[in-house]
Amino acid sequence: MKKSLIAALAAASLLAGCAQTPLRGSGDLGIIIERADGSVQVVEHSGKRSLARIEGLGDLSHASLVYSRDARYAYVFGRDGGLTKVDLLRARIVKRVVQAGNAIGGAISQDGRLVAVSNYVPGGVRVFDADTLALVADIPAIGADGERSKTVGLVDAPGQRFVFSLYDAGEIWIADFSDPAAPQISKFRDVGRLPYDALITPDGRHYLAGLFGEDGLALLDLWHPEKGVTRVLPGYGRGAEKLPVYKMPHLEGWAIAGDYAFLPAVGAHQVLVLDRRDWREVGRIAVHGQPVFIMARPDGRQLWVNFALPRNDSLQVIDAESLAVAATLKPGKAVLHMEFTPRGEAVWVSVRDENVVRIYDTATLDELHSLPAASPSGIFFTSRAHRIGL
Repeated sequence: MKKSLIAALAAASLLAGCAQTPLRGSGDLGIIIERADGSVQVVEHSGKRSLARIEGLGDLSHASLVYSRDARYAYVFGRDGGLTKVDLLRARIVKRVVQAGNAIGGAISQDGRLVAVSNYVPGGVRVFDADTLALVADIPAIGADGERSKTVGLVDAPGQRFVFSLYDAGEIWIADFSDPAAPQISKFRDVGRLPYDALITPDGRHYLAGLFGEDGLALLDLWHPEKGVTRVLPGYGRGAEKLPVYKMPHLEGWAIAGDYAFLPAVGAHQVLVLDRRDWREVGRIAVHGQPVFIMARPDGRQLWVNFALPRNDSLQVIDAESLAVAATLKPGKAVLHMEFTPRGEAVWVSVRDENVVRIYDTATLDELHSLPAASPSGIFFTSRAHRIGL
C-alpha cells in the first residue's frame, strides 16, 4: 500500500511538472539579442512568439552567437569579452566568463566540443571547452611585424579547424585542433591591407576576407591551402568616387545562392555578383544605400539587403534569377539584422530604434506579425547549429 501511494504521488508530481513546463524540442527556437539591455529573448519561430527573457549577459552592442550540436545551448559572444552559455530550454545562464577586454564574435568546432572567441583586446583567439567553458588554448595574434593584432572573421572549418584574419597584420591563420592539446597553426602573410571580416562558403571550402585598406578580396582554398592566398576582384572600385563608410559591411552576411556570391561593395550603393566557380565578377546591382547584410533565402531564390546610415530604415529584395531589385520595404529606423526561418517561408527583421522585430512572409512580402524587443539586433535560429560557418 505504501509503495503504491508513493508511486501515485510521483506520477502526479510528474504530470503536474509536465503541465507547467511542456516538453519542447530545441529545433523551433531562436534568440533575439537586446543590445541595449544586455539581455536576450528566447523565441519560437513557428508560433511567432517570445518564450522567455534572460538578463545579465553584459555588453551586447556587437553580439553574435553559435549553437551546440543538439541546439539546446547558445554561446553568446559579447563586446565586453564575455562568453555566456545559455540553456534555451530552461531559459537561464549556465555559465559566463569574461575572457578578454573586447571580443568580436566566435565559432564552434566541427565536433561541437570547442568554442573559439575572436578578440580585439588582447588581439588573438581563445578556445574553450564547450561543456565547462574551461580555457583550452590561447593563440596570441602576433603578426610578422612582431605586433599584436586584432582578430576578425573567425569561422569554423571542416577538419576540426578554425580560420581567422589578423586585421592589423594583414594575415590569415588556420588553427587545426585535431589534437586540442597541441593545435597546429598555419600562417598566410601579406594577404592585403586591413582584412576586416570574412566568410566561409557553405561547403566549407573557400574562406574569403574583405580588405578595408584596399580594393579586392583575399581568397583561401581550404582544400588546397598549399596554394596560398589569391586575390579576387582586384581594383573593383579603383577610379570611382568613394562615399563615406558609415558602417562596415558584414561579410558573414554575404550571400551564396546557386552559382553566385553576392557581396556588399564597401563605400558604394552596390551589390557585387561573383561567379563562385572562378570568383570573377559577373555583375553589379544598384541598391538603395550602402549594403551591410546580404542574406539569401534558404532556397536561394531571393536576396534580402539592409543598409547603413543614413538609409537604414529600408530593406530591398533582389530576385536571384534576374539580378534585379524586386521590392523595397520600410520596416522602420535602424534595420540591423534578418533571419530566415529554416525553410524560408518567413523572415524576421530587427528594427532597433523602433524596439520591434517584424516578421514578413517572403512570398507575399506582407508583414505577418511583430514582437516587442528592447533595441533588438542579431536574430539567430537554432537551424544554424547544423551549418558550417554559422
